[in-house]
Parts: sequence; C-alpha cells; structure tokens
Amino acid sequence: MLQGTGSDVGKSVLAAGLCRWLVRQGLSVRPFKPQNMSNNAAVTREGGEIGRAQALQARACGVAPSVHMNPVLLKPQTDVGSQVVVRGEVWGNASARDYTALKPRLMDAVLDSFARLRAEADVVVVEGAGSASEVNLRPGDIANMGFAVATNTPVVLVGDIDRGGVIASLVGTWTLLPEAERALLRGYLINKFRGDPTLFTPATDIIADRAGGLPCLGVVPWFERVRDLPAEDAVALDAPPAARTDAPLRVGVLRLSRIANFDDIDPLTAEPDVSVAFIQPGQAVPGDLDLLILPGSKATLADLACVRAQGWDGDVLAHHRRGGAVLGLCAGYQMLGRAVRDPDGIEGPPGEAPGLGLLDVETVIGPSKTLREGPWGYEMHMGVTDGPDAGRRWPGGMADLEAVAALGAASPDGRVLGCYLHGLLHRDATRAALLAGLAPGRTAGPAFETRVEGALEALADHLAAHVDLPVLVLGGDSGGP
Repeated sequence: MLQGTGSDVGKSVLAAGLCRWLVRQGLSVRPFKPQNMSNNAAVTREGGEIGRAQALQARACGVAPSVHMNPVLLKPQTDVGSQVVVRGEVWGNASARDYTALKPRLMDAVLDSFARLRAEADVVVVEGAGSASEVNLRPGDIANMGFAVATNTPVVLVGDIDRGGVIASLVGTWTLLPEAERALLRGYLINKFRGDPTLFTPATDIIADRAGGLPCLGVVPWFERVRDLPAEDAVALDAPPAARTDAPLRVGVLRLSRIANFDDIDPLTAEPDVSVAFIQPGQAVPGDLDLLILPGSKATLADLACVRAQGWDGDVLAHHRRGGAVLGLCAGYQMLGRAVRDPDGIEGPPGEAPGLGLLDVETVIGPSKTLREGPWGYEMHMGVTDGPDAGRRWPGGMADLEAVAALGAASPDGRVLGCYLHGLLHRDATRAALLAGLAPGRTAGPAFETRVEGALEALADHLAAHVDLPVLVLGGDSGGP
C-alpha cells in the first residue's frame, strides 16, 4: 500500500507505474483505493463509477475497471459536502461531519471489495488517500492506516520533495503513528526529485535515525511524461502549464469551481498546433479564441452561478458574437441551454436558473443517474435535456456519430455544440473533425491513446531505474518477483 505524507504527492501515478511493471513480470495485478475523493470519474464494466485514477491503474494492469477497485468515491458538491458513491452507485449526499459518522459502516464494503480483488490476482497495489499523518481522522478510518491495520497490509510512505519539507513530513508521520501502525511501514519513496539525487543521500541517514531505521526504497526523479496521463484532481488545474503562444489554434476552458471529468480536454492539449488555456477565476475570456469549452461540473446550478459571478456569461456570448465556436460537455452542455432546473435539490438547494441561451434546449435534473459506456465515450450525468436543438447532428466529419445526435445538440449554424458524452475527444477521428472545422485543411495530430500507453510504459521503466522494486514488492532481498 502506498500512503502519502500529504495530498498530491504522486501516489496515483506511482501506483499506475508499479502496476504496469508488475504486469510486465508476468503477474496478475489489480489496483485498489478504499476511498477516493475526486470529481474525475470513470464508468466501469458493471455500469458503476470509480475514480479516474483507478481506471488508469486498471489500464496499466491490462484489465477492465471494476467498482471493487474503488468501493467508496466522494464527489464534492460544496465546500463541506459530497455525493457518496458506494461500489459504483450513488448512496446519497453527506456533509463532512455526517460522512465521518458514516465511515465505520462502509468498512465492510471496502473489505469485501478488497477480498474479491485479492482472490483474482497475484498482487493488489493499494493507494491511500490524502495523508497518513492525519491522526485526527484516525477513528473510523477506511482510507489509510485504518485499512492497513484491518488487512495487515504493508505500507510504503511517499513524500513529495518538490513542495519542500519532505524530511520533516516523513519523520513527522513516523512520530505521529502509534507503534502498531509503525510496524506496517516497510520504507519510503522520495518522489518528484529535480536535480542530482545523490544530494539527498545524507538525508536518508537523518530519516533513519529519527524514524526507527525506516529505509529509503528509491528517489524518483521528476517524470516529464506525467502530463500525458490524466490528472486525478482539479488541484492540477490551479497551476496548469502555460498555454503555448506559437500554436495557431487557441482553445479556452472555463475553470469551474466544481469542474468534473476535465480529462476530456487532455487530447486537445496533446495536439501540437493547439494551445489550451484554462481560464481561472478572476480572468476574462480572451478575445482571440477559436473554441471555448464549458466542461463538466458536479453541481450545474452552482457553477452556472459561478459563471455569472465571474462575468463569464457575457464573455461567452461575446465570443459567440465574434464568430467563435462553443462546446459544452455534460454540465457545460446543460448550461448552454435556455434553463436548468433542479426541483428536488439533487445537486444542492432546490432551484432553477436561466441558462446561457446558446442552445434551444432545457434541462431538468432528477434523482436518476445515467452511467453508461459506449464505443464513442461514456455518460455520467444526472438530468434530462430536451428541446428543438437536441438530436441535431453535429457538422462535418462528426455527422456520422449517431451517439452525438442522440446525446447532444447543435445550433442551426453548427457553431454551438453540446453533448453528454465524456471521452468523445479521445477519439482521434472525432477530434480531428472538430479541429478541421476550426482550421480547414489542417493535418491530424498524434493518436492520443497511443500516447497514453507509451507514457505508462515509460513510467514503468522510470520506476525500474530508480526504485528497488523487488524489495518494495517482496519486502526482502532483491532478486525479482
């Protein structure tokens, strides 16, 4: 089990690389995360949903995603409350305090899912959540040491040296853990190292001296190709890479407060002639965009209010008046219509609001959640959208996608498009057709899925070069699994 000394230390990526390396040794491998908190989710073979990171790890294992790989998923809807998904199905909504009381009741589901994966695989790679040192949350814990103790699972700590304070975070974690939990620790990894790793060597003696002889299992340099893998959390969007200034096609994406499934945008960022900029709160929509995207959201009405509070509603309409194209994905699609209604308060307080009015459709959010995977992408939404623009085929080379017509809408002139399909732009032909509509005659870019697969292979090689993987896996002397 990989547990972090803090959030966003790179556990998900390390787990994916470890999964791929183990598979290359001829082993049957499964990923597992007892509890995840993310609005980036994926649809599983059972028609449920799990965190996007576990879906990537399943891909690294060469198996289909399953609800048992992430039995508890929290999808934040407010600053103090989340939708609770248990084994792929919506259980309900809970405040942070209510969820704390609920956690002990979820342990049985967590342990049962873990047992199922153990029964079908040689190795299960477990990922913790947040920080192992949050001992104030230890009562009823199902995500970190509470799970490890219940299952007697060995733990490797992961520290992020890029953010600083890694020695203190490792020693501090050791100091805070009781003896029974310390006994499960097998060592630690230093992640995201930049520069000469030998400079860290003296630190290993300091950590060992102050943390019971805890050994360093590897110093992992910064992995440049991490940008080719989908990010798990929206924190990655708070400081995104600078948009390229030399790309002829310019795409803007509204950074909504409850943005969800933002990996929909990843294929565009991989195109060499496309500059993608996430427009942060407080920033105006640039006036020279070719395409403006309204992405998914976990709370449509709340983020529609956010759009208006930022003044982005006027920016969107001005972009459209200038002749720019607009694409709405899932909640973004709902916002582009005439109205959004949530009469039962499914995603927040009951209410309704006028939409941006660029598509002649209206949306009613109801209690039924659609989770469905198909050849052109996957659906994950609460709400039904209908109106004169719904069902109109998208223009150009996208017209042959019947799923788009069934699950989306288009304005009569084809400049405003909306769709419930996530992952649509991962299809090379669809993405190429969309961009060709913005720049006729352009040459199609690289195959996106091939790029992701190449990054997983490179990640496994990266870990093999810098981590004592046999010792990490077996907890003993080197010699291979």
